[in-house]
Amino acid sequence: MSEALAAPAPPPPLYPDTPDMAHLHWRDPGPIGRVRLALRAGLIVLALVVMVPLYYIWRALRLSNPWPKLFLRTVGRACGARVKIVGTPLKRDVFYIANHLSWLDIPVIAGRNGSAFVAQDGIKSWPVVGWLCKLNDTVFVSRSNRMGIAGQINELRDALSETWAITIFPEGTTTDGSSLLPFKSPLLQVLDPPPPGVMVQPMYLDYGASAHGIAWVGEETAPNNALRLFTRKGSFEVTLHFLEPFSPADFPGRKAIAAEARVRIESALSASLGRIPAV
Repeated sequence: MSEALAAPAPPPPLYPDTPDMAHLHWRDPGPIGRVRLALRAGLIVLALVVMVPLYYIWRALRLSNPWPKLFLRTVGRACGARVKIVGTPLKRDVFYIANHLSWLDIPVIAGRNGSAFVAQDGIKSWPVVGWLCKLNDTVFVSRSNRMGIAGQINELRDALSETWAITIFPEGTTTDGSSLLPFKSPLLQVLDPPPPGVMVQPMYLDYGASAHGIAWVGEETAPNNALRLFTRKGSFEVTLHFLEPFSPADFPGRKAIAAEARVRIESALSASLGRIPAV
């Protein structure tokens, strides 16, 4: 009888407080968090209102257009990113290869070097975001259309000649910053043979102790990740390491280029985490 009258076990918590589950849900941040959200979103909207008309004016006058870079830098700062630069970025005729943790990587990188990006074609249809990507000369590629790789390579080659600097995330998805995934090399075919004068510069993004809270991984949706960042308390430091560039002509073939870039980024990541680089 006592067992029949025993109180039922409490249900499991809706938001388990474990590192692995932290990314799957967005908690209501309370009044203060909602104020942070309003202020940060308001700053970005204000930047859009001011900078987009200026972008089109500069474009009509055929002037060098600084507004995408300034807007993306504003987005990064609005989200709390305080960027520290290590190394010297090349300014033109450069193909950047970087590790990838979050959509925030794009404003962090482009806000400093003005680079265009390669992104999956699904982003093209996102409201506002897709339009903003087009303003920054993003090259959209399809992961599923393997038969269209040749056309994508040609588009990427044209974009490199027009924008002078392009960034690619060869892991193909995001990580939590504690390791690197294998690099996928098909799009690096644009460098085989390399266009005249183009260099490859690996980049390592280091979010430090904030990496786990910033990373967009697992089943978390893009809106939830953005809400977490916009309601987050305070700022955080991101160190952007511009590693030693190399000539793709010295590493013939897309797989060799990908392998060399990965070795250099892995070395920087291991040094940051205090690990011995993998052989």
